[in-house]
Amino acid sequence: MPQHKVIISCAVTGAMHTPTMSEALPITPQQIADSAVEAAEAGAAILHLHARKPEDGEPTGSPDVYAQFLPDIKQRTHAVVNLTTGGSPTMSVQDRLAAAVRFAPEMCSLNMGSMNFAIFPAAARYKTWKHAWEEPYVRTSDDFIFRNTFRDIAYILESLSDAGTKFEHECYDLGHLYNLAHFVDRGLVKPPFFVQ
Repeated sequence: MPQHKVIISCAVTGAMHTPTMSEALPITPQQIADSAVEAAEAGAAILHLHARKPEDGEPTGSPDVYAQFLPDIKQRTHAVVNLTTGGSPTMSVQDRLAAAVRFAPEMCSLNMGSMNFAIFPAAARYKTWKHAWEEPYVRTSDDFIFRNTFRDIAYILESLSDAGTKFEHECYDLGHLYNLAHFVDRGLVKPPFFVQ
């Protein structure tokens, strides 16, 4: 039987879950760095990274927060660093892109279209919340539109074009593949493709 190579990618902490939902959710820069290193040691070749405000775990796009864990991860692993450009549905595209522009990573995630990103049914599972931002973030997600317009996607691609950044094209539905094809036709995306 032929051998097939497998690339393991680990999203250490995303943006949708909140601290109340799991004690294991990395929040502080040290927790994010340690979790990323553990993932790399367990076999992850790619570390998909988001940042959170250390004081309460709220998602943030602040390059200053990323600066508190990226050097540690780069020093302690050989994994490919993949910074999110998705951030959180509550962030502007500029906020979502700020860390990637500052650090010019070897890889960034790129959502290939807008979508509803709703976790509001999860709110019924919790009677109390650790932080004030969590409950409204979860409950009002029934009205979240995770914005990724053609203009937004082009802005992200063009902002990182000189950095040599490769993209993990996140395609959540068939339409996102057509959107990717559009950017290939425009010459803003070139093979080889990494589609997730």
